[in-house]
This record gives sequence, structure tokens and C-alpha cells, in this order.
Amino acid sequence: MAVVCVDAGTTMIKAVGYGEDGAELAVERQATTVRHPAPSHAEQDLTEVWQAVVRGVRQVAGRLDAPVTHLALTAQGDGSWLVDAAGEPTGPAILWNDGRAGPFVERWSRDGVLERAFRSNGSLTFAGLPNAILSWLREHDPDRLERSAASLTCGGWIFARLTGELVADESDGSAPFMDIRARRYSDDLLRLYDMEWARPLLPELRGDDRRAAPLTASAAAELGLPEGIPVVLAPYDVAATAIGVGAVGPGQACTILGTTLCTEVMMEEPQLDGTPSGLTVALGGRYLRAFPTLAGGQVVDWACRMLGLGDDPAALSDLAARSAPGADGLVFLPYLSPAGERAPFLDTRARGSFLGLCVDHDREHLARAVLEGLCLVIRDCLAASGARPVELRVSGGGSASPHWLRMLADVTGVPVVRTADAEAGARGAFLVGAVATGRAASEQEAAETYIRTGDTFAPDPANVAYYADAYEAFLTVRAATARSWPTLANLRDGAA
Repeated sequence: MAVVCVDAGTTMIKAVGYGEDGAELAVERQATTVRHPAPSHAEQDLTEVWQAVVRGVRQVAGRLDAPVTHLALTAQGDGSWLVDAAGEPTGPAILWNDGRAGPFVERWSRDGVLERAFRSNGSLTFAGLPNAILSWLREHDPDRLERSAASLTCGGWIFARLTGELVADESDGSAPFMDIRARRYSDDLLRLYDMEWARPLLPELRGDDRRAAPLTASAAAELGLPEGIPVVLAPYDVAATAIGVGAVGPGQACTILGTTLCTEVMMEEPQLDGTPSGLTVALGGRYLRAFPTLAGGQVVDWACRMLGLGDDPAALSDLAARSAPGADGLVFLPYLSPAGERAPFLDTRARGSFLGLCVDHDREHLARAVLEGLCLVIRDCLAASGARPVELRVSGGGSASPHWLRMLADVTGVPVVRTADAEAGARGAFLVGAVATGRAASEQEAAETYIRTGDTFAPDPANVAYYADAYEAFLTVRAATARSWPTLANLRDGAA
């Protein structure tokens, strides 16, 4: 037997072929385009994403010697992928990192709506969630809503193309409309957002008991796979990645060093008290406490361009390694997204900055400060989770850098472990698929059977002590700088 798994990320579609023993046999990557037709807008063409999936799956399936027995799928989460009753797109997908709906989020925050919603949903709304996007569309493009029958996510869209069913995995449906304990859409939350009108757009929720549907004849013809094989809709990418690196038990933690820095902890019960922050994802009989930042891989890409390193993140970490911890007093706030920041705090006006800069600083100090700033954000997310993990498992493109992982171990104070898999999200889909098709009794069993760990990076005690002070300084500097964010937002509005 062979299995094909798809991980449809924001900028890259990955298709991975696995053998019966779980070994990676083939990997294909297809780039996709994120368009920015206006400031703070982030969109994708749904058909282009589907065609990238088709190309990737066909190429992988063609390299496998055994017949494909099933297909498993994970994808980027959040956003709004609107389709009509026939499952056809009514316009471009509006993505999780789109910031156009920021004013709605700011109003809900001022009115106390976000805090009240968090007490039953466990997630703090940001501009890239469906409640904000759909509210923006109702005001600016009501005709599109009239033509739409369902607001899907990326995974839901691909699953619809594969099976003809318009549904949402419960991980995708967790925010913003789910009563997280009851695991169903909440009429009270819809009323709280003044969005009862959006109820018909919410797709049916699917959990562990109904993850699979047969591949349709038309999709089978496009993919070159047998008609009727099971298609398994796994949790969306941040949750699938946690499973794929083996963070499946209570208290286990991981971080995705990708387009988003997503730090997550598996929990038995949702945390609905305390300061609202991050996301709570329903996941089988557990909950994933997730902090997907808007600062992440794009910050690394930006730093590479600014420092003349081209498209080479490895060169950035090599340059950073030439500077001592602390970058000679240089502090970097990595909030470079036009949509601000969403985890572990929410501020649509948040912006990045270097502080403490002087003529003595060189390129290596700037590189070091950038990576330290991102590591301190991860520490901030771990602090917000309240968890004290014994290790931090990592995945994503950034996990290829040993310099960055050593720094992350020093900043967080816990060993950092990377897995041997090239694609942790696809591995998570593989494990979920094994359970859904009866090949494993549980995700824990599947993880113990199929996950192999790679290098471990132990924290240096001297650096841990230094970064404990540096973290407090980071929080102090951020609090002082945040007072200027409204003024800077006014300047941007005036320039626009």
C-alpha cells in the first residue's frame, strides 16, 4: 500500500507519498501566489490552489510503486474561502493574514465583545477570522455574500473538490463561532457579533468520527487515482503539525517556524479564564492551545532582503551567529505584518522596530536581533499558555537552521527537538489518516509507531540566565513602544 498526503500551506502546496511502514517515499512542492490587490489585503485564487494540489498529487502518485489506498489532507486555516451552492468560487479566497477587517476587530475590542466571546470560544478574534472578513464583505461587497452558500477554509475547499462535500473539520470550525466545550456553533456568539445573518454560510462540522469520504470520479480522473478511495480531512495545518511532530499528549508543546510562528500546547480542557489570547482548537478529545503569530517567516524574508542576503534564510542565521547573545544591546520588535499582531496579544496597529541602534552596530548585530526577537515572541507565547514543557518540538523551514534552534533553546530554557520528517504537517495528516482508516487505534499509537525524532539542542545555562533578563527587557521596551503605535497608525492614515 501507499498513501498520499497533502499539506496546502499559504505559499506552498506539499504532496508527500508514504509507504506502508510510514517512510517518506516522494515529496513534491508547488508554489502558490498570494496577491495583495490593496493595502492589508491578502488573497488567493481558489482554482490556482486546486490546480497546484492536482499537479503535486499526480507527480507523487506517479513515483510510487504501490497502489494508493487513501488520500489525507491538511491545509492553512482561518480566512474565508467562499463558494456557491455548486461548490464553485464566488471570488478570491481572503486569507488568515488579511488585515482589511481590522476596524471591525477594533470596535469589537472596545465594546467588550472579544472578551465575552473568548469566555465561551477560547479564541481571540483577529482580522483574518471569518467573523471579521464576512462582516467586512457585508459592508463592502454584499453581492458576493448573496452569491455564496458556504464560507470554507482552504482544507474545506480542497476536500470539496475531492469529494463534493461542503464541510469543515472541527479544528477549522473552532474559531470564531464554536462553543468550544459543546463543540457546536453557538447562536449566542452569532448574536454577540450581530451576525445571525451568517448562519447559513457555516458548513457542517466534522470530527474524528466522520473524517473520510470517497474520492469522486471527476477528481479521481484529474489526480490519476482510483475512484472511491477514502479522502481523510485532517485538522488544519497548525494542529496537524502538532500531531506530526508527536505533541499529542497533555502538556506537550511544539513550535512551527514557518510563515507564522505558531507555538502550541496540547491540553485536556480549554482555558477560558485569564487574559484572552491566542486560539483554542478542538482536536478529538483534547484541545490545542495555539498562538499563531503574524510575525514569522515573512520577517526572516524581509531581513534577508534588507541585509542583501537574497532569498537565503540560512545566510541570515549564519550572519547572526557571528554576534554574541544580546546583539550588543540591540532589541528588535518583529511585528512587521500590515495586520499588526494577533498572538499572544491582539493589536492591529502593532508595528516593528529596532531599538538601541547606534553606529557601532553592524549587519551581524541586526541579523542576531531579528532572530532573537522572534525567539522572544515564542517565549512570550509559552508564557501566555501557562505551560512548562520539558521539551519544545519544532518544524517548518526555520527548523533547518541549527544556529536558530540553539538560540531558541537558550531563549526558552528548554531542549529543542526537531523531527526527522521533511514535512511535519503532512506527517500529521498521515497519522490522522491511519486512525481514520483503521490502521492505528489512536493518534498516540500512530505517533509512537511512525514518528522519528532528529537532533536535540540543549540550552546553555549561562545563556538561559542572560535571556531571562533579556525577556523582561523585551516586554518593557514593547510596552513603552506600543504607546506610539496609535500615533504611527494616524500617520499612515494621513499618508494614505
